[in-house]
Amino acid sequence: MSKLGIVITDGVGFRNFVLTDFCQKAQESFTEITIFSCLPKEAYKDLDVFCKIIELPVFEEKFPTWFLRKLKEVAHLQLHKSENEGITSNLKKNESKTKSIRGYSTRFIFKLSSFLNSEKWIQKFNKWQQRSFRNNAIVKEYANILKSENIDILFFTHQRPPFIAPLIYQAEKNKIKTASFIFSWDNLASKGRMSGNFNYYLVWSDLMKSELLHFYSSVSNDQIEVVGTPQFEPYVLDRYQSDKVDFANKFNIDVTLKTICFSCGDVSTSQNDVLYIDTIANAIIDKKIPEVNFLVRTSPAEDGKRFKDLLEKYPFIKWNFPKWELLRKNHQEEWSQRVPTIEDIIDLRSILEFSDLNINMLSTMSLDFMQFNKPVINPAFGNLENGLYDDQRFLRYAHIENVIKSNATRIVKNREELIDSIKLYIKNPDTDLESRKQLIRLQIGKPLEGTSERIATTLRKWSQKK
Repeated sequence: MSKLGIVITDGVGFRNFVLTDFCQKAQESFTEITIFSCLPKEAYKDLDVFCKIIELPVFEEKFPTWFLRKLKEVAHLQLHKSENEGITSNLKKNESKTKSIRGYSTRFIFKLSSFLNSEKWIQKFNKWQQRSFRNNAIVKEYANILKSENIDILFFTHQRPPFIAPLIYQAEKNKIKTASFIFSWDNLASKGRMSGNFNYYLVWSDLMKSELLHFYSSVSNDQIEVVGTPQFEPYVLDRYQSDKVDFANKFNIDVTLKTICFSCGDVSTSQNDVLYIDTIANAIIDKKIPEVNFLVRTSPAEDGKRFKDLLEKYPFIKWNFPKWELLRKNHQEEWSQRVPTIEDIIDLRSILEFSDLNINMLSTMSLDFMQFNKPVINPAFGNLENGLYDDQRFLRYAHIENVIKSNATRIVKNREELIDSIKLYIKNPDTDLESRKQLIRLQIGKPLEGTSERIATTLRKWSQKK
């Protein structure tokens, strides 16, 4: 007997591990599978997921846990701030000037962690955080759930959400092996501390493996496996494929013209998106670039309200508002409760395959379009001097520095550079093609085909280790 527990933390994890082939491949490796869902159970109602699904009660963090978690996270950022711009920026985001208990506590945390920030101290803070769960009723319920399921290994599809920490605590307490998938390409080099310690780690590439060993000195080489990422696996699955006629009909595209797709980030990090869309639309009107279809895909993490004026101003722009359903409101991290539809995965794949050029503000969508050999432009107009939102600061982040060094995209800092790059790529789409392929090999260490099977096989191997 071998039993796998899968913790689905959010909509992206749902897409990566439920809407791919992962559950099917896991059933070939394990005798039984249980999904422990941080999403409402209704998310799975129309799917053929032939395994048990348990909707976890929602954990709400109390102040003592928040304090210790924040202390651990800030200490991690303090430890690595001198070597990494992304970490430094994240540290600044944690600062607080509010006159509240949490505001005063945050300022105390910054002072304390300025000198107590070694890996040894971080592990102590983590241990104290775990102890804070002992008397929580929901956490005790988690213990009963895990005991009743009697699993061999508990697999977390994301390493960072604070609400998974109680599950890690109960797994440790009940001597259940744990593994986590590192969620995204920027998580280690620019985000905060993981929610806890895991026995094993699944990473995208050798690059990500080296980052994990660097930022987490307590993790050893034999705890890590390079498996690629299921994030892009739908692009090689037949059930999500469509043709150019479907694409043209869905988005009212003129098939005789080239198509530019601008893909938005969320408002918290991509505040200049409106400016970039406006710039491109005006260039089309002024015939600064050849006549094209202009398609905009907004971020699944927001509702698109900030683009209302653009819809009215430029009726020729085609819009794709991702079909992600918000299943639960008033959650600690409400964005995590947005779940993608199968229709949206088909829409996204068709946009990637049949658009001719992508423009985005330094997001992971660059990698999505590169799966289909499409050229990518990354605008970053804003800096501290010109009064725009400072998105040029992201150019100093480690994962973006890798993009810059690769020459796989055109990084543009003003209107003229953006228009010139659009004209270049429309006329010569294979420009920088080899650099794009090299960046994909760097960031995604394994072929898309077989990703789910590799992950399932690795988890099975770890579950059998003594």
